[in-house]
Amino acid sequence: MLKSRVIADPDFTVASLDRRVFGTFVEHLGRCVYGGIYEPGHPTADENGFRRDVLDLTRELGVTIVRYPGGNFVSGYNWEDGVGPKEERPVRLDLAWGSTETNQFGTNEFIDWCRLAELEPMFAVNLGTRGPAEAQQFLEYCNHPGGTHYSDLRRSHGYEAPHDIKFWCLGNEMDGPWQTCSKTAQEYGRVAAETAKMMRWTCDGLELAACGSSHLDMPTYAAWEYTVLDHCFEQVDYISLHQYFRNDDDDIARYLTAVDHLQAFITEVTAIADAIAAKRRSSKRIMLSLDEWNVWYKSHHGEHLRKPGWPQAPDLLDEIYNFEDALVIGGALITIMNNADRVKSACLAQLVNAIAPILTETGGPAWRQTIFHPFAQAARWGRGEVLRAKVVTDSFSAGKYPSAPMLVTSILHDPDTGALTVFALNRSLDEEMTLDVELRGMGARMLGEAHELHHEDLKAINSKEEPDEVAPAAHPRAGFEEGVLRAVLKPLSWNVFVTWPQ
Repeated sequence: MLKSRVIADPDFTVASLDRRVFGTFVEHLGRCVYGGIYEPGHPTADENGFRRDVLDLTRELGVTIVRYPGGNFVSGYNWEDGVGPKEERPVRLDLAWGSTETNQFGTNEFIDWCRLAELEPMFAVNLGTRGPAEAQQFLEYCNHPGGTHYSDLRRSHGYEAPHDIKFWCLGNEMDGPWQTCSKTAQEYGRVAAETAKMMRWTCDGLELAACGSSHLDMPTYAAWEYTVLDHCFEQVDYISLHQYFRNDDDDIARYLTAVDHLQAFITEVTAIADAIAAKRRSSKRIMLSLDEWNVWYKSHHGEHLRKPGWPQAPDLLDEIYNFEDALVIGGALITIMNNADRVKSACLAQLVNAIAPILTETGGPAWRQTIFHPFAQAARWGRGEVLRAKVVTDSFSAGKYPSAPMLVTSILHDPDTGALTVFALNRSLDEEMTLDVELRGMGARMLGEAHELHHEDLKAINSKEEPDEVAPAAHPRAGFEEGVLRAVLKPLSWNVFVTWPQ
């Protein structure tokens, strides 16, 4: 049996965890909006057409912030199309996803939905086909109190009070040739700086994120971040990271090192941002917004990406997640939490149907995919200070990593409630692991809750017929012995232990 030992002390911390790392993403893509969060006529729909079953699952998932309206969609989006009387809104071709966009759901509907879901909106502006002026006008429409053309336009649409949206993304994946009107790093860096300047002149208290590389393997990666931040360092607060994990070769050991790949990405982008700060002799620190991340590879080709005939809300990117995907998501969440000093926002892409933790049937039920569970547990108990733990564990070799730690763990202490939570992923393919967690300086504690997510079949999925095939269960082998939290972790398992002061 493998053995792992962890030592943690509340005096040694990484940082307070920003709760916005438990964000998701709603894009006008496939059935994420239409048939996802919005389906007038559905048996659970309210007077606004919002599916109540999806709202309930969103709350259960623990989402704190949602990015909207894209994604690739935003680079060709005219925000004016999605406001005002629905019968007057234009129908457009969406070049990003080869679909027809009816614009029956837009800015104000999304704000109404966010308020019902009790979460924060994160908006993106179009820096593909449009530019700084249109972004400033959009902000004015959303946030200015009144007395101007765009703020009074919002008021005429029935929204007297400003929406007060604070977090804004300056475009999306502008380095990608698949993006409508993609740009070079020089072009984008300049337009991002000018857009940010005009937005800050319009509204105080904004948090602005510049586009980083679309993924770690882009040919312009690193040079893109350096050039972009060299242009807009003073004007922005965040640089974005996008990362999707794949298991094309069906190698579970290599697949699990996606966690290490994400850690390398975070470390490198942090270093680039700090190099720009050093160049300026600046104490300012650019934070990281991992505003697109998930597992995505099964629906990454052909008709999954677009269908002929410009259909409305077609089935696109309906990734069916299995148990091994849930393990990778759990490991990524641990990695995000362990980088709480720099990762201040993260959005699982997306929320419903399209590469999402929630699946729906049009006119029918909604259910939780396998990846729903580690996210919901992390969002529920991931609170307070992330502790800088000492971890002693075995290692394994896979992919690019000759010595990847067998145990991936994060420990959080919430000083407001006294709760201390241990998240633990055993990456061993076939061996159980004893886990000893020594909590120093915490006094006598007791185990409040203990859960494990495990399945004998790595390919097991949740479906409409069997929605709980993969679900957390009570952990059978965990407790305190002589002041040490001890547990036995099954091979390939995600585990959560919540402890309280005695």
